[in-house]
Amino acid sequence: MAPSALARRRLVITSGPTREYLDDVRFLSNASTGRMGQALARLAARRGARVTLVQGPCALPRLPGIKTIDVVSTADLLAATRAAAAGADALIFAAAPSDFRPKTRRQGKPGREVSGAFALDLVATPDVAASLGRTKGARIHVGFALEVAGGEVRARAKMKRKRFDAIVLNSTANFGGGGGDAHWIRAGDPALALPTSSKARLARAILDHLERLLAGA
Repeated sequence: MAPSALARRRLVITSGPTREYLDDVRFLSNASTGRMGQALARLAARRGARVTLVQGPCALPRLPGIKTIDVVSTADLLAATRAAAAGADALIFAAAPSDFRPKTRRQGKPGREVSGAFALDLVATPDVAASLGRTKGARIHVGFALEVAGGEVRARAKMKRKRFDAIVLNSTANFGGGGGDAHWIRAGDPALALPTSSKARLARAILDHLERLLAGA
């Protein structure tokens, strides 16, 4: 059997959600479980890659033998991924960072307002993939796009905007589990369907495509 194109390659994978705190207890987040990122990290390590997993808050146990950097906020995710990316051959952006954070974080745990009304001012968080895309050089970047309507058009626009070499178009049905649609997309090529019956099968197919990119195919 020919050696994997991932063997001895440095691979950085982002995974899980981020949290943007309103106060010391409440936060904005999403339903990402981190399972996709961990499945990718586990299988890439088996193929001989030197994996760094940058992981947001999740309930999964740590993967033995894989360097894991824990982060909380989107700003944390950007800083940790930027540091880990130095010298990396490829990045897979499988995390689901929050797009917005509260403009002001309140101290403690403020009580419920008597009126029942609550106004929340939000500001944009850093765009992790776009920020790293501006300095990617020869590094391979693979992104994810979770879309509901007009998915392929939006995913292709995101791929161009964030300078991805390829993007995985995912459906909300795959959040946490599997069985929804997923496609591998590269500029100029038709979208290719990916298996989604399990995170492991999906991860295996994504890494197969990544190996072709690393091999120049």
